[in-house]
Amino acid sequence: MQSLIDGVRRFQREVFPAKADLFTWLSTAQHPTALFIGCSDSRVPPELITSAEPGELFVIRTAGNLVPAYAPGAGDGVTASIEYAVAELGVTDIVVCGHSACGAMTALAHGHDLSAVPAVAGWLRNAESSRARAESTASNGVEVADLVRWNVAAQLANMATHPAVARALAARTLTLHGWVFDIATGAVEDIGTGTGEFTSKGL
Repeated sequence: MQSLIDGVRRFQREVFPAKADLFTWLSTAQHPTALFIGCSDSRVPPELITSAEPGELFVIRTAGNLVPAYAPGAGDGVTASIEYAVAELGVTDIVVCGHSACGAMTALAHGHDLSAVPAVAGWLRNAESSRARAESTASNGVEVADLVRWNVAAQLANMATHPAVARALAARTLTLHGWVFDIATGAVEDIGTGTGEFTSKGL
């Protein structure tokens, strides 16, 4: 905890003064251009990966970068955040970013016993379609790296079920992007825009 306190003090002493004008401007409104949905994993910092300044990204982080398909009346935080980013803030791009060595995808790929963490087990059911697709294309068991990619594609498909997103896609005011971040190398792979399949190219 002391390291966090020291970090706050360093921010107040060194970082904030250099960006005081930016924070003054941000104190009255925010105008992010992108919604970034990443994993809760501590090794995957969206602003650091994208070199984004405060106010440029609207961020949602969930275990396994999962986006549940829209369900009327669900009222969950992920759905509310997506709706707000698209319908109120008017973001023009949504990125779903998976990553190497993802604990959630590793648990699914290797069939880990999650009985001690039932909430985690329940949450990971949102990735069952990802595992099914990965299994259908695997000859010798599901590789974590492949499941990570299939999962990003599946979550983009889920994203498109949300009404605010569907409307913006129909109006062509919004674009979906699938990325995979490699922790060891810093590489970011673009896997496409969520057609249910994925392509691969570096950014």
